[in-house]
Amino acid sequence: ERRERERKLSKEMAEKATRELEKMQLQEKSKVKYKEWMKKKRAEESEKKKKEKEKERERQAELQEKKERSEKVFKEWLHNARNKARPVLNGYGYPHGKSTGLYFY
Repeated sequence: ERRERERKLSKEMAEKATRELEKMQLQEKSKVKYKEWMKKKRAEESEKKKKEKEKERERQAELQEKKERSEKVFKEWLHNARNKARPVLNGYGYPHGKSTGLYFY
């Protein structure tokens, strides 16, 4: 009876030790998977940030190019506006450059 109890007790201890070992192995496995997952997440996040920076750089370049084009067009317009013929102020209805309303002959 005593030997049987001891055998039972040792069997229970062995099972308990086995369960603890399995539990520890499972925890280690889960830690490794978590670390891999975190590493993957960080890589994805850095890639996302890199793409966002690239898009921002492209947007800034487009804005700069648009600004330069508009300044060039404005300068051309300004240059052409100076060379345009001025309207005649002493024409019909504008004697001496002042509007007089209807002009009768």
